Amino acid sequence: MGKNKNEMSFLDHLEELRWHLIRSFAVIFIIACVVFIYIEPIYDNLLIVHLDGTFVTYQFFCDSFQLIGLDSDFCSLTFDDDLVNIDVTGQFTMAIWTALILGLILAFPYVLYEMWRFIAPGLSPKERGKSRWFIFLASFLFFIGLLFSYYVIMPMSSYFFYNFKITDQIKNTILAQSHISLLTNTLLGISLVFELPLVIYFLSKLGLITPAFLRKYRKHALVVVLILSAIITPPDVASQIVVAIPIMLLYQVGIIISKRVEKNLKKKLKNEQSSRGI
Repeated sequence: MGKNKNEMSFLDHLEELRWHLIRSFAVIFIIACVVFIYIEPIYDNLLIVHLDGTFVTYQFFCDSFQLIGLDSDFCSLTFDDDLVNIDVTGQFTMAIWTALILGLILAFPYVLYEMWRFIAPGLSPKERGKSRWFIFLASFLFFIGLLFSYYVIMPMSSYFFYNFKITDQIKNTILAQSHISLLTNTLLGISLVFELPLVIYFLSKLGLITPAFLRKYRKHALVVVLILSAIITPPDVASQIVVAIPIMLLYQVGIIISKRVEKNLKKKLKNEQSSRGI
C-alpha cells in the first residue's frame, strides 16, 4: 500500500515533486528533440515568416486600410536585409535554444497536468473535481496569448524595428540570434500575461486580493499595463494600445472572477457558522 498524500513526510513530498518535475522535463526534452529534427522547416515556415512582406497579418492590415480608402506601407512592405550569424557555433546553439523553448511551449498543458497531479491528492474530492478545469483553462489562455503574440505583436515588432532608422547613413545588420530572442521573449511573455485571470482567481482564493481592491487600483493597473506594454512591444502608442486592451479586458474578467470567489467564500463561511449554531 502506498502512503496517503496527507501521511507523507516532507522528504516524501520532495521525492514526489522530484518525479513530477522529471516527467515534465522528459516530455519537454522529447518534444525539443522532435523540433530539433525538423528545425529547418520550422524556421522557414514559422519563425522567420514575419520578415516576409506577404505575411497574413501585413496583408490583413493592408486590406483593412484599403477598405477605408487609406494608403498603407503594409501593402508594399519589404525587409531588405537577411539575418546573419557571426559565431561559429551560433546556428547550432540557436537551434538547441529554439528547440527547448518550443518544447516548453508545446509541453505546457502536460506540465500543468503534472502540477495538478502533485496537488490533487491534498484536495478534497469536491475540490479535486472543481480543479480539473484548471488545466484546460490555463492551457486555453496560454495558447490564446501565443496566437495573439505571434499574429499581432511579433509582426508589429518586426515592422517597427526593421524599418526604424535614425539616419540612412547607419545600416542595419540584424543577428539571427537577436530576431529569435525577440520572437521567443514575445511569445512567452505575452502568453504568460494572458494567465492573469487565473492568477487573480488563486490570489482571491487565498484572500490576498478582493474585488474592491482590484476596482480601487484599476487606474494603477492601467499604468502598470502600459509600462509593461512599452517593454514588450515597439515604443509606439499604437502597439502599446493593442497590447493594453486585451490585458485590461483580462483584468476586468479577473475582477468578475474575484467577486465570484468572494461570494462563494462568504457563503461557505455562513454555512459553516450555521452548522456550528453560531
